[in-house]
Amino acid sequence: MNRVKDKVTIITGAATGIGRAAAQLLAQEGAKVVVTTDKNITGAEETVASIKSAGGESIFIQQDITKESDWKRVINKTLETYGRLDVLVNNAGIMIAKEIENTSLEEWRRVMKINLDGVFLGTKHGILAMKKSGGGSIINMSSVLGLVGNFDHTSAYSASKGGIRLFTKAAAVECSKSGLDYNIRVNSVHPGVIETPMAAPVFTDEEFRKAMESYHPIGRLGNPMDVAYGILYLASDESSFITGTELIIDGGCTAH
Repeated sequence: MNRVKDKVTIITGAATGIGRAAAQLLAQEGAKVVVTTDKNITGAEETVASIKSAGGESIFIQQDITKESDWKRVINKTLETYGRLDVLVNNAGIMIAKEIENTSLEEWRRVMKINLDGVFLGTKHGILAMKKSGGGSIINMSSVLGLVGNFDHTSAYSASKGGIRLFTKAAAVECSKSGLDYNIRVNSVHPGVIETPMAAPVFTDEEFRKAMESYHPIGRLGNPMDVAYGILYLASDESSFITGTELIIDGGCTAH
């Protein structure tokens, strides 16, 4: 129960889905968890309440991850409350599914602003906080669609998630012993299709669901806890020799 004992952790987009599962699991394993979200305040408060009811420690801070002022405020509140930052999970993101020729420049830029700018700002301010306290672990949420292309009209999303993958590698080298020697590890996580509340309406179509299940050789869709355990590993000292890499949690879909 102590894999991340006393590690102060910020998780963005933790109102539901993967973010909530990660917040609950890390708190269960001893972390002090700062939950953030922009619009789903009720969901974020429920995440915090579930952690506290299980005996864990957590607070909620409302945050727009695209605003640098919000990142400064979240980091400052975290440091005021807990004194340090050990783990940052850049989880919040959005997806649009449109053919390239029907995607507007405004839609493209919105995806990049949330998915890529948000990760950049989080990593930037995470580094500033972590290097003061001797290091830490930054975990950036990408996707299998940041590794491979797919005929599902998600070109903008894929571009943003591919950007996260390579930005993560560059940040890892910069923060490493051979770079600026900050003792900060930076890795990306690449889930396959995960059943979250956001995706639930899509899976009401039984034919589509079966098609998605067959896309994963393991024979099922993922659930948020499948990804949360990967996040826990990267947050813990068990992964102390891992930086600049991608953890693929996809039921084997990128294996073929």
